[in-house]
Amino acid sequence: MKASKKMGRVSKSVLMTMTMSLALLVTACGSSTTGSTASSNAPKETQTTTQTAPAPAPTTEAAKPKSDKLTVYVAGPGKMAAKIKEDFEAKTGVKVEQFDGTTGKILARLEAEKSNPVADVVILASWPSGIALKEQGLTQSYEGAQNVDKLYDTWVDKEKHLFGYSASALGITYNTKLVSKPPVEWADLAKPEWKGVVNIPDPSLSGSALDFISGYLNEHGDGGWTLFKSLKANNVAMAGANKEALDPVITGAKSVVMAGVDYMAYEAMAKGEHINIMYPESGTVINPRPAMIMKNAKNLENAKLFMDYLLSDEAQKVVADNYLLPGRADIPAHESRSQVKDIKLLKYDWNWMTEKGPAITSEFLGIYK
Repeated sequence: MKASKKMGRVSKSVLMTMTMSLALLVTACGSSTTGSTASSNAPKETQTTTQTAPAPAPTTEAAKPKSDKLTVYVAGPGKMAAKIKEDFEAKTGVKVEQFDGTTGKILARLEAEKSNPVADVVILASWPSGIALKEQGLTQSYEGAQNVDKLYDTWVDKEKHLFGYSASALGITYNTKLVSKPPVEWADLAKPEWKGVVNIPDPSLSGSALDFISGYLNEHGDGGWTLFKSLKANNVAMAGANKEALDPVITGAKSVVMAGVDYMAYEAMAKGEHINIMYPESGTVINPRPAMIMKNAKNLENAKLFMDYLLSDEAQKVVADNYLLPGRADIPAHESRSQVKDIKLLKYDWNWMTEKGPAITSEFLGIYK
């Protein structure tokens, strides 16, 4: 009887052991065949610890190394452009690759590089030429430019593409050794006493000369051509860009430059040359020199830095020191030259001048060549 009970207890023990082993075997098999299901039903903490780490995010534009270069095309003056370049490089560490040329030469270079633009910033000596680049879609806006609110109202466009950081006025420059009684008005230069002794810059090479001619015609209409035809009849010579027109007056080969940029005259006077300049009472043109960031600028952030620098106190002082008119109304021009408020202007519209400029250039060259 005791043996029978003992055997019963053993049988129950063996049965329980077999049952547990079978359960473990089933669990093990289930784990190997339905792992994804088991994982999906696991507690959230388990899911977090068993997930594969995400791959690194691709490098974005913002993460790329900052450029240390800038390409600038500038229509002089050379000494001022070199000083601004030097000071900007020292202040920012950005290396400036600079091309110096007349407005005409810069426009020709931009056209040649149209399929593969190079310039980040372009500075011209003609406001209408800048407007033309904007209308062609070659420039871009910089709304956040520093000190833009301090520029003269008409020296920045509404969309913030063109920044007139400096300007020159067009006057009558004469040699004081050769001229005892200077002309008073533009039309005086068509009189016999001035026959063969007057130069005028070529408007296809000098944007500022084109601005004067266009501005004069804007006020006087087609009748304004009478003056330029009379000047040609009086042997007024078209003599290259501004420097080429002025140099013969400094040396005494000619007596007068008509519609020459004034800063060159003031600079020559400061060097002791026998030169003076006057602005006719009937009015003249002040042409802001537009600085623009190009649409395809490869070094955009540096271009913005450069634009900010052009409008800074430091750069505006460099402008004044070089006898140009600073673009900011709160920065006075050099004490030895006429200020903006002292120069009477013709009545002209920049948009009209931009539209008519190419035709005016063509007609003028037809008269003088």
